Amino acid sequence: MSHRIIVLGAGYSGAIAAGRLAKRLHREDVAITLVNAEPDFVERVRMHQLATGQDLTPRPFAEMFAGTGVELKLAKVTGVDVDHKTVAVVDENGAGQLSYDTLVYALGSGWNTRGVPGTAEHAYELASRPGALRLRERLARLGAGQRVVVVGGGLTGLEAATEIAEARPDLDVALAARGELGDWLSPNGRRHLRKVVGKLGITVHEHAAVTGVEAGRVALAEGEAIPAEVTVWTTGFAVHPIAQATDLRVTGAGRIVVDETMRSVSHPDVYAIGDAASAMGAGNKPLRMSCASGTPMAWQAADAIAARLTGRKIPKAPLGYFNQCISLGRKEGLIQYVTSDDRAVRAVLTGRFAALYKELVCKGAAWGVAHPTLGLPVRRHRVTREQVTSGEAVRAVA
Repeated sequence: MSHRIIVLGAGYSGAIAAGRLAKRLHREDVAITLVNAEPDFVERVRMHQLATGQDLTPRPFAEMFAGTGVELKLAKVTGVDVDHKTVAVVDENGAGQLSYDTLVYALGSGWNTRGVPGTAEHAYELASRPGALRLRERLARLGAGQRVVVVGGGLTGLEAATEIAEARPDLDVALAARGELGDWLSPNGRRHLRKVVGKLGITVHEHAAVTGVEAGRVALAEGEAIPAEVTVWTTGFAVHPIAQATDLRVTGAGRIVVDETMRSVSHPDVYAIGDAASAMGAGNKPLRMSCASGTPMAWQAADAIAARLTGRKIPKAPLGYFNQCISLGRKEGLIQYVTSDDRAVRAVLTGRFAALYKELVCKGAAWGVAHPTLGLPVRRHRVTREQVTSGEAVRAVA
């Protein structure tokens, strides 16, 4: 009987964790199952490109995990019972149930309407591939001079607005930000951002509190409105409600609270990574929802699980940031260097070189999914019979 490890979700975090576990442990000792609703990897950081008509490289999981020992289960997760260690799923054959000894929860997040009236009915989202494809089809039907409003001045909003404006210079593109444009950036970063936005002809509405989305317009506080044939909603992400329906300890936003090894503080056989987890980084600050957070979280969780199962020392590395990479269309970019706790410093990289830098980061993230150990030599360790059945480290076998 093998120790059963189930990984829920095959985004950046889940796919990396599954592959890294397969590299760390002998397949004779563990059964690793990766559960995902789609058969291929979605490069979420490129959804703004997909929406503007660009085609992305297909990355089938069947090819990525061929020969690794990871079993791909194509199914939608509908529930988790942490007391009985089961996962409820629905696949092509109907409803079913999977049992686990160790669970890695990596179901990620979706768009966050923040309860603003009309958003779900009238706005488009970029948090998923289906959402990006719906927006792609809608943008393709717009005629010259028609108006697109991107709501949200964060990273996703900036990338969406600049990508659309560059790809469709015939459209009237606007960006509605709750604060000042790029207010978290350094002065050098803000100056470059305003320069690019101005060059692309994007109208910026700062300190714009959106109170509703309607057909043909975005309503603001105090009765004002911005005309819009298409509204793109990018005001952050919300996690799936599955974890909140369990006995796991979660935050008010439904993210699973974990320790420094990404292990649930309430259920030691559950690990959570990526957007679904609430983990502390440098400066004792919560890690933000991002690929930059999810990848090292996946490394930490996989290495901790492998160490505990084989009785070895658990590696612990502080999780911090180095920079924020923002694409501003295909020809411009902005790399804002930050402290380890994600505060902007003076240094920035801009222009075409920054765009190339961001492209390399995106390619590197996708490469890391297929190469979860970053090309480093990895020695697989054996799991003893006691560990297979208990899930706890007893002794290591060389």
